[in-house]
Amino acid sequence: MTILPSTWRRLPRPALLGLFLFFCAGFADGALVPFFPLWASGEANIPVGAIGLLFACYAGGELVAAPLIGGIADGIGRRPVLILSSLGVGCGFIALFFVHGVAATAAALLLTGMCESVLHPTILTAIADVTESSAHPRWFGMARVSSSAGQILGPACGALLALVSLGSVFLAGGGMLILGGIVMLIAFAETHGSGRAEGEAEDAEEGESLSALLPALRDGRLAKLLAWVVLFEISGNWIEAVIPLYAQDAGTLSPSGVGALFAYAAALTVGLQMLVGRFAEARSALWLAAGAGISTIAAFALLAVSPGIISLIAAVSLCAVAQMLVGPLVPTAVNALAPSARRASYMAASSVAVDLKDSLGPSIGTALYALAPRLPWIAGIPLVAIASLGLGAAIGRARSPVDTAEDDAMPASAVENYR
Repeated sequence: MTILPSTWRRLPRPALLGLFLFFCAGFADGALVPFFPLWASGEANIPVGAIGLLFACYAGGELVAAPLIGGIADGIGRRPVLILSSLGVGCGFIALFFVHGVAATAAALLLTGMCESVLHPTILTAIADVTESSAHPRWFGMARVSSSAGQILGPACGALLALVSLGSVFLAGGGMLILGGIVMLIAFAETHGSGRAEGEAEDAEEGESLSALLPALRDGRLAKLLAWVVLFEISGNWIEAVIPLYAQDAGTLSPSGVGALFAYAAALTVGLQMLVGRFAEARSALWLAAGAGISTIAAFALLAVSPGIISLIAAVSLCAVAQMLVGPLVPTAVNALAPSARRASYMAASSVAVDLKDSLGPSIGTALYALAPRLPWIAGIPLVAIASLGLGAAIGRARSPVDTAEDDAMPASAVENYR
């Protein structure tokens, strides 16, 4: 969706603020992910085989909290959840600068993950509240662009701070999310209840129960979709988790070079996401998922052949293209399955799938790397091939006409209330 500057004022403000918060979260993730393995193995003296377990603590906090509070935005509203979660994650990142030792680091990551469990799904829910169903793929694509823009500045800023101290990148990431929380406090208007029919009051009350916070157990279509998401994303996560160690051990890149590499990948997403999105509109979900699988497989093949700089650049480029193809499709498919009174709960279930990827991906990837440097890339090729086909079929079923009726689309008059 191409948006001219003159049209920004006519767009729903909560959706625009959601894009800004995605930028803040992308900045924080971009500052943390590439440098955390280097900080852990260097300054913190943590064995390489244990780095994945620390990543698992962060994702584990999300996994523990998401079933309990993941859908809380359906009950208390989007605004307080966005404010508290962004402030909580920001403080958690800053705490990493001050903690010492494996146990303290694990505890800080666990608490940070608990706050993060509701951040991304609630942003996506707020955007869905105030935009038409037909526009969701484009808005979710814009969310990826905003996150990637943050992921350009995050690693770039981290690369400069790493010259002083690897731990200082946590201060920058946490500070950006605290800024996002303050902006939400000042400017964000509540979107909870937008476009909800009066007859859905009973569903809303039911949505506050624990069983509604685990919709994957109640909706078989969602459970199948998220199972394929987990399988596909686990191996894709090895790019982020393993490349910093792979490049450093091979003598290809310094810590600052790793930051620059991931900043480049984010810049590629910013520049091409909307173009790829327009291209993807005329393609089936199975076609797009297969294309993403082929791109990821090609990246793994290049990395298995060589850890050289050309292979690294080509690999992150191919994986960025893969995420551009399927990234906006997943939240669109999840939202298509969700009753409007339970959007946050369904998005929280989707977030659990991503959290599993963030937990199992680094843990498995770094464990395989500890056995043999090229093993993650060799093992990932068949996994991606199977998962991409299954994911494409599941997204196609979720977006079928039967499942994507416009009954839950937000009325234009409701959108006007948020301009």
